[in-house]
Parts: sequence; C-alpha cells; structure tokens
Amino acid sequence: MKIKLTIMNFLQFFVWGAWMMTLAHYGFVDKGWGGTMFGLVFSTMGFASLIMPTLFGIIADKWKANYVYAILHLLFGATMCFLPLIDAPSTFFWVLLVAMCFYMPTLGLNNAIGFNILKDKGKDPIKDFPPIRVWGTIGFIAAMWLTNYFTKDWGLGYSIRVSFIISAVGAFCLSLYSFILLPTIKKEEKTPQKQSFIEKLGLQAFVLFKQKKMAIFFIFSLLLGGALQLTNAYGDSFLQDANVFSKESIINQLSTIILSISQISETLFILAIPFFMKKFGIKKVMLFSMIAWVLRFGLLGFAENSGFGFSLIVISCIVYGMAFDFFNISGALFVEKNTDSKIQSSAQGVFMLMTNGIGAVLGNLIAGKVIEIWFTIKEAGVIVNGRTTDIIHWNLPKIPNVWFVFAAYALVVAILFAFIFKYKHNPNEIGEIKH
Repeated sequence: MKIKLTIMNFLQFFVWGAWMMTLAHYGFVDKGWGGTMFGLVFSTMGFASLIMPTLFGIIADKWKANYVYAILHLLFGATMCFLPLIDAPSTFFWVLLVAMCFYMPTLGLNNAIGFNILKDKGKDPIKDFPPIRVWGTIGFIAAMWLTNYFTKDWGLGYSIRVSFIISAVGAFCLSLYSFILLPTIKKEEKTPQKQSFIEKLGLQAFVLFKQKKMAIFFIFSLLLGGALQLTNAYGDSFLQDANVFSKESIINQLSTIILSISQISETLFILAIPFFMKKFGIKKVMLFSMIAWVLRFGLLGFAENSGFGFSLIVISCIVYGMAFDFFNISGALFVEKNTDSKIQSSAQGVFMLMTNGIGAVLGNLIAGKVIEIWFTIKEAGVIVNGRTTDIIHWNLPKIPNVWFVFAAYALVVAILFAFIFKYKHNPNEIGEIKH
C-alpha cells in the first residue's frame, strides 16, 4: 500500500512541476506580458483554491475520494491540452483557471487519501506519511528536468509550451492509476440523528474557526500563503533574465535544473519533519519555515552573475526545502491531528483555501502589481522573438529590490506569528520515529 501511495504522490506533483516553474518565462518572454497580467495568470491557482478544494473535499467526504481524485485529474489533463493553442492572455487566464479548478482540489485530496489509508492500516500519518510524500517532490524534480531537456537548445529545443502537454500526459496516467489501483476509502456509517443544515451541506470544517487556536492558525496560513509561490512564480524568469544572467552563463542555461535543487532539498526536509515535530512542536517548526522564507528571498536579492552569486542561489534553493515543507506538510499534519475523521477531506480543503487560495491570490496579485509599478523599466531589455523585453529590477543593490521586499514581508509575518500563536507541545504524543 505504501508503494501505491508513493506512485500517487510522484505523479501528483509531476503534473505540477512540468509547467509551473517555467510559466513566468513563458509569460514574460515568449508572450511579452507585464507584471500585472502575469500576476493575474499565476493567481489562477489561488482563485481556484478559494472554493474548489473545500467543495471537492466535501464531495469526497460523502462519496468515494479516490474516484473524485481520478476524475479531477482526467479533466485537468484534458484542459491543459488547450493551453499551447492560446495566444491572448485573457483567454489563457480563463482556460488555466479551469485547469486549476480541477487540479488544486487534488492537493488536499492527496493528503486526505494518504492519511485515511495509512490510518486504516494501523499506521501513524505523522511518522509514515512524510517518507511517502517525499516522492511527490521527486516527481516535481523529474518533471522540471524533463521540461528543461525538452525546451533548451542543448536538449530537444522545443517551445516551452510543450510543458503543458507533458503535464497533461502525466495527469491522464494518474487518473487511470487512481481508478484502477487506489483502494476505496471506507466511509463511516451514517448516524440516524437528524442533521443540521450545515451538516447536510458538509460545511462542518468551517466550525474549526470557532476554535481560537485553529482560527489563528488559518489566519497565519493565509498570510504565509502570500509568499509560498513567489519564487515558483518568478524564480525561473529571474534566472533566465539575460539582463541579469547572460544567455551563455550556466545559470541561464540550466535555470530549471538549478531551481530543482529546491525540490531536492525538500526531499530531505520532508523526511526530517517527524523528528522536528517531535522535538520542537508545530509552532517552532512553522516559525523555522517563516525564517527560512526570509533567507530564501534575501539570498536571491544578493545573487549576481558570478561564482559567488551562483553559490547564493544554490544556498537559497537548499533553504527552500525547509521554508516550503515545514509549513505545508507540517500544517497539513496539524490539521489532521486537530480535526474529526468525518471532516478530514473538507478540513484539508479549508487549509488549502487559506494558503493556496486567499493567500496565494493576494500574494500574486500584489506582487505582480508591485513589480510592474516600482521595479520595471518598460521595453529597455534585450530582443526576444522579435520583441524588446522589459527590464525588471530583480536584485539591483542601489534600490530596495524585488527579493528584499519579499524578504521583509516574510520577516514581519514571522515576528507576528512568534508572539500571537500559542501551542503547548507534548513530545510524547509522537512515538518512536524510524525511516
């Protein structure tokens, strides 16, 4: 069963990694979109997370979760096939939004299915899920490397739009796999008592906001969610910006592979989560994540086209593993531990709503606007595809550059979290940990 869950996680994140990291280069360079338009396009993941994860979490709680999961990936793959055919940014936004409405709910369902199956087998998700989830990160890395090979001159040299087709093929494979090989999640017997209107709609998970501890947790999930996807949105475009790193440099030529160090780092930090959770507790683990985000952005702010700059980028990628996983995975485990089994899928959907939904929408829209207004010189860069590209002040030392602004935001969130979120850690709640 662990092997089946491992394959599911690998493909779950393969279909995301195939296109997400290169979307900014596709928008800024291939299509010539500005920061505001790209911020809107990238925020489709956030818009889709506002309602869809919670909605399909409720459906999965009431029906067969693995079938819901499979159908969503089938529809996601079909929609992704249309993206390479679209040139207009407004049309691209709507089609990608539809695709994200199908994909984003599967992130929460992936966790809920894994937790349910492990508990059904008598396993502890806190100890047994991270070694399985690490294969999702490996899938993300594999997709990034494959896309880099397909799209670079030293590889096959295809247009970067081929990344959408790679993603679609992976989604079709995962859908078929889920239908055939994933077990059906057992549902508890329905209670004979009369159900309230909230219970009939499956909205019990929102009752969690009545608990002060959970309400504060979800608020900070929203705040940090604004930073979670910023380097995924702009990292590859930064490394491929010929105004910062020359076209012949190893940083530019291997941009996607270099960024995959971030995901390689994730594999190590995912495995470390149970040990950190046992020793430090959820509050300190999430605080480590927020401090790591400050370092992630700050190091990129100092990076330049030199050997030292390359080392800063690599260190930033290593730090990313702690920044991303110590929040996402630990947060999902925290929600699982503090919610009733009857609302597991919908509770994970609420967590997704706050992080990849409201938080990501606000983060991407505001970041795109800030970049366009304060950090962009219009039509002053190199010529790409017959069009002059804008110059973005990614990391100019004489002004508050883009990455330093992001770092300052993460620092403020970390300080507030340290003083406001209260949680008493009991290390005895987690048994002996082995990988």
